[in-house]
Amino acid sequence: MNKKIRVLIVDDSASIRQTLTRILSEDDEIEVIGAATDPFMAARKIRDEIPDVITLDVEMPQMDGITFLRKLMSQHPIPVVMCSSLTEEGSQTLMQALEAGAVDIIQKPKIGAADQLAESAERVRAAVKGAARARLNKMRRFRPDSPIQAKLTADAILPPPRQGAMAKTTEMVVCVGASTGGTEALREMLEALPANAPGMVIVQHMPEKFTAAFAQRLNGLCEVEVKEAEEGDPVLRGHVLIAPGDKHMLLERRGARYHVSIRTGPLVSRHRPSVDVLFRSAARAAGSNAMGVIMTGMGDDGARGMEEMHQAGAFTLAQDEASSVVFGMPKEAIARGGVDRVVSLSQIAAEILAADKRH
Repeated sequence: MNKKIRVLIVDDSASIRQTLTRILSEDDEIEVIGAATDPFMAARKIRDEIPDVITLDVEMPQMDGITFLRKLMSQHPIPVVMCSSLTEEGSQTLMQALEAGAVDIIQKPKIGAADQLAESAERVRAAVKGAARARLNKMRRFRPDSPIQAKLTADAILPPPRQGAMAKTTEMVVCVGASTGGTEALREMLEALPANAPGMVIVQHMPEKFTAAFAQRLNGLCEVEVKEAEEGDPVLRGHVLIAPGDKHMLLERRGARYHVSIRTGPLVSRHRPSVDVLFRSAARAAGSNAMGVIMTGMGDDGARGMEEMHQAGAFTLAQDEASSVVFGMPKEAIARGGVDRVVSLSQIAAEILAADKRH
């Protein structure tokens, strides 16, 4: 049997520490080895036992979480999942956490209605498992990917694509899915694209509020224009739309033009937004006019949808294992036979531009 993932919880809120401990301890693959009220207590606990993953609050007494994260990454890199409340100001701070080396960002568990707590619990456990499998500065893999237990599929949002690919249009639309490690991978890929790159729609697993700050950060770094998607936004050359956190994003077609639809709904493949939902909608609406790209991330979200895009005539691409922080989503897509090419992160932008020329 695989060793359990040992987690240290760092949060100054007693109720959050108790809730996270309960949520994580309910999973047979996870063991909570301790909790700390501030970074100084956390540092003492780490000296006694090094955890596989740390969940870290942002605002704490004596030292904030971002400062502690930077010190930790420079001295003893450990996979860290930032755990924060939903605030616009906090989302800007958490962008700094990603730059400092955080593997993922999660929303603090919602302790209200039972269904909200169940969704929060599922996301917290998934983030911790993804972080445990992440490769940090030394590209060290903590443990192999475990089999994925599928939950709801894209059937919960829209029906499967119709048979037969659609006729070519003058424009190609690029659909991208990413999860753990995807924030920095997307930055690298988008920075390599010119201002006239084909229109792109992206699902990055991230909580609500944070996707807007993430899009703003990318927009300031890239030649293409990047924004958080809104209902009815057109997909235009030189523009990138990021799915808003906690909402599904679908690609739809009106005449020869594409736009996005933003919808609520259940978690699909354990996520909202879901890559499977975006990819299925692209198979239905764009067919061979679409290109699918699946990047670093834990789980199987996007694997089924990429297969459907491939069957509809789309050109499909997967990030390779060597350049992935977690080779879960690309691995599952490859296993289903829906991937045309497997390339490194540094090659994805060039592949997109080459496909655009062929279109």
